[in-house]
Amino acid sequence: MRTTYDEADDILVLHLSEKPITKEVSQDWHTHISYAEDGSIAEIVILDASKQGAWPLLKAMLPKVQ
Repeated sequence: MRTTYDEADDILVLHLSEKPITKEVSQDWHTHISYAEDGSIAEIVILDASKQGAWPLLKAMLPKVQ
C-alpha cells in the first residue's frame, strides 16, 4: 500500500494495488473507489481530505518511513 497527499488540492490517494484500474465508482462527492479487473479495490481517492477528517488522521495511523 502506498499513500499520497496533495496538500495544495487537499486530495488523499490510497494506492492499494498496482493492478490496472478498469472501473471507477463515486461513493459520494468526496470519495471515489477504483477497481481492478478482478474486482479488487485498487485505489481510494478522498477529496477535501483534511476537511473530511481523513488527513492527518490517516497520516498518524500509517507506519513511519525512515
